[in-house]
Amino acid sequence: MIYLGADHRGFLLKEKVRELLISQSQNVTDLGPTEIIPDDDYPLISFKLAETVVKKNGDIGILICGSGAGACVSANKVNGARATLGLSVKQIEAAKTDDNINILCLSCNHLDENINLEIVNSFINSFYIAEERRVRRLKQIQDYELKIS
Repeated sequence: MIYLGADHRGFLLKEKVRELLISQSQNVTDLGPTEIIPDDDYPLISFKLAETVVKKNGDIGILICGSGAGACVSANKVNGARATLGLSVKQIEAAKTDDNINILCLSCNHLDENINLEIVNSFINSFYIAEERRVRRLKQIQDYELKIS
């Protein structure tokens, strides 16, 4: 399952991402909003999506806000979330294969719509390669999260 969420600035791009994923026969759940809500709060949307992704181990999510940074910072406050701001196709491919990211954050203000859609395709078509060093590093992150919670 791929979960989607956005604030008011990311709403229109979220709709385009949803259309793209549905056209590819992906299983999509849109966590909202269902319309532009001026001055909504991206942290609440990010927390909801990140909590859902973490609970549904193996599922992924896509968050969209103006810069992408706020959504990314907020999502990463949820233990088990591995959110990354998508800047390029190659960067997201590496983030997925090396770091097993489970949440892609997109900037609707700083990247062209077509580039964002290409980044989405990279995210959903790349897969974690569980080499020993990568597994070890992700375990270090998980252990730290458990230590501080």
